[in-house]
Amino acid sequence: MKRLSKLIPMESTGNSSVSGDRKASKKTVASSVTAKPNGKSPVSSTNPMNPNTVTALSSAHANQVMFFRDVSLGPCEAELRFRLIHLWEARNIYTKTLLGKEMLLIDEEGTVIQGFVPAGRVGTFDLVAGSVYKLRNFFGSRNKTQFSVADHIAIVSFSWNSDLSVFENPPVLIPEDRFRFHSFEEFMANSDSKGDLYDYVGHMRLVNGQTLTDHTVLDEVAITKKRHLCVHVQTHDGPVMKLYLWDNAASEFCQKFKSYGRTPHVLLVTTVNPKHLGGTLCLTSVSSSRVFMDDDVQPSKDYFEWLSSNTGIANRIAAEVVAKPEAVTLEELFSYIKQEASKVAWFECTATIDDVVQCSSWYYVSCGGCNSKAVKGPTSLMCNNKKCEKSEVTGVPQYLTKISVYDKSEQAVFVILGNAGKELTGKHAAELVANFFESNEGAGADHCVPVPQALLDTIGQTRKFIVKVSDHNLKGKTHTITVTKILPPEAALPATSDDIPTTMGDGSAPSSGFGDPAGDKARKAADSLESDDAKRSKSG
Repeated sequence: MKRLSKLIPMESTGNSSVSGDRKASKKTVASSVTAKPNGKSPVSSTNPMNPNTVTALSSAHANQVMFFRDVSLGPCEAELRFRLIHLWEARNIYTKTLLGKEMLLIDEEGTVIQGFVPAGRVGTFDLVAGSVYKLRNFFGSRNKTQFSVADHIAIVSFSWNSDLSVFENPPVLIPEDRFRFHSFEEFMANSDSKGDLYDYVGHMRLVNGQTLTDHTVLDEVAITKKRHLCVHVQTHDGPVMKLYLWDNAASEFCQKFKSYGRTPHVLLVTTVNPKHLGGTLCLTSVSSSRVFMDDDVQPSKDYFEWLSSNTGIANRIAAEVVAKPEAVTLEELFSYIKQEASKVAWFECTATIDDVVQCSSWYYVSCGGCNSKAVKGPTSLMCNNKKCEKSEVTGVPQYLTKISVYDKSEQAVFVILGNAGKELTGKHAAELVANFFESNEGAGADHCVPVPQALLDTIGQTRKFIVKVSDHNLKGKTHTITVTKILPPEAALPATSDDIPTTMGDGSAPSSGFGDPAGDKARKAADSLESDDAKRSKSG
């Protein structure tokens, strides 16, 4: 399958935009975004992006022109020349308070960097997407560790003395855009990591459950009411994924869809967040996302050209990822794990809780920022996640509970993590720990908190568990099965998360048993080529 994990610049040629490779001397030439473990593109050894590097340009005099590759952390008086690709509001996710305006900027070398105007200075600068500007006096802030939209270590922050002006007739044409695509495999590998946000391009299979025809009409009233829409998308002959477009992205999708006067087929969405919902990989738009279709930009044109020449592949059903986790017994689950051809997969198991394992702690203390394990430092707790960069953290108890379960075929040990524990007991782990110390005022901070009654009360309950067969299971490193979600009794499988409403499916019940042996049943569930959604689209 053609790989899409490339940086693709859009060169400016008057009023039109065409794709083109960057000059060979530039280190931003279509380099793989997965070349390093941290997901950052490789940079030249002469590129002063190291936060500890102090360059002469950091204290450059006014009127000295600086390229983005030379921007480092700290104040700078040099002049930047760039095109404003896109700008969007940054708001607090809880209070919705405006934090500022975020931007995506590109210079004449095709290097991209994120920009930021603090809330107090919003309105001070006249910013229009697509325009070319000169900026003097700015501050190089450290780039975000989560949900970053550019590879650069720095963010160009507009400061109190920033001087911005339109750059008329630049001597060197500045590219109009830049895309960095991820393939399905890369989205899968980075799902739920809160890492960098990459772009997606592929063709549409379903829009809100509708099969695309020459006369497809969107229900804009329903989309506006729900604030989102769901598109089943596929890249080349790869797996089908659900892509959720929210708010502005949903509105932009509807506008572009109608503007074509025909049914478009190619969809390109920037800065999407990959996550597992109900055991399946989904992509969701964020506030920085933009939407393009067939003829909008060069990458979508290129994909449309491929699609027109490969209609057989485009019509092939390959919707294994969209399929809901198949229901299997514990015996079938273990049989699947033993097979050499097995891969990481999610299943639904109905089992009865026999006991809560009490020989180990039922919770761990996490970093309040990233949920990684917090460890004791010299004077306070420290985050174990190197990317978190917090020297001191507030510890938050999280579930790490082992339970023994059984069904009619086998016994197993499940480990319940995070939110899955709350789905089982109805209470956060932090609440249960706090309740213990409130009732036992003499207990020290290092006191071992016994298994709470809320967990013991679940013994004897029969529940539906969404479980993940991990690499550790397949390699025989552990026999404990991780639970990613626990369904309420008799509930249909939801495919939701904290920021996705319960509108992701039709509520149909999972398919019932196979006539195959246990291992074949689970294997077929993981390698299924046709989802329930695709079957419904055939039958209308």
